[in-house]
Amino acid sequence: MKRINYIFIIAIILLGACKKDPSEGIQSHERAIEAVTLGDGLVQVGPAVVDRANSKVTVRVLMQNGTTFDNVKANIQTSYKSTVKPESGTSIDFAAHDNQATYTVTAETGETRDWTVELVPFTEPLLGTFNVQSLVVYGGTGPEYGGGGVIKMTDKPWVWPAVGGPEAEQDNTLTFVYTGVTPEGNTTGTVTNNAGADGKYADFKYILNPPTDVNNFYRTIPKGEGTWIHDYNANKVIFKSADGKTTTATFVSPGTTTDLGNGKSRTVTDNSFMFTLNGTDDWNNIYSDYDKFVKHPRVYWIDVKKQ
Repeated sequence: MKRINYIFIIAIILLGACKKDPSEGIQSHERAIEAVTLGDGLVQVGPAVVDRANSKVTVRVLMQNGTTFDNVKANIQTSYKSTVKPESGTSIDFAAHDNQATYTVTAETGETRDWTVELVPFTEPLLGTFNVQSLVVYGGTGPEYGGGGVIKMTDKPWVWPAVGGPEAEQDNTLTFVYTGVTPEGNTTGTVTNNAGADGKYADFKYILNPPTDVNNFYRTIPKGEGTWIHDYNANKVIFKSADGKTTTATFVSPGTTTDLGNGKSRTVTDNSFMFTLNGTDDWNNIYSDYDKFVKHPRVYWIDVKKQ
């Protein structure tokens, strides 16, 4: 009985060894560019966008001092068993042809397809120094019942400390410096929050009854130096302080209007860092400053203007 089992097992092994590869003799027709990465000091922002329908690849390139497109070595990844001309890594003068170059991909079958690779100059809008203009809050329980309001924090000076309230931030400057690109292709760097001429940062404390420390809501950009990441796909800026706290903002363009619902909206004049806050409803204090600033703040803007 055991001998029969051994013979059966050997037969299965031999049959498997004799099984023909279904792809044997079939040549690939694939002739696509699947990815492009740049070398020689060019900073690529995000992965290349491959448009197969139009045989085009676009690559965003961070523009810095000295960035040129006249000697670009692009690393071209093509489909299975295909080749590309010019060869991957070959130096190409993109500047001579409106920042574009043509690559021909040849399939295993010998069929060819021309692809256009375009370098798109990208300027990081955060780089430089911004003056802090104002701090604005949208908050309140039951906005559908009139409980919501959009308020500039310094328009309510009596709810903050006489010295060192929100007004202390309004001579601050924010300086953004680029340091690199994350593995996901997002720019990153340092941010310096300078205290300005008064040498003070705001201490966000609500001083009326009940006195409440609300720095957890409003200290969104670190004092002194922190770091930032600009996530382009999500249109978010992530700040990180020295103690590890992270906050996330939307970098709002000039003239952008945000619809807050229930008849409320806000238009940004220059730029703004807009943070979503997570307060909680307090129906016992609806319509009060305490409710809007302390219990249920919803959105917080740090309005800035680039120098």
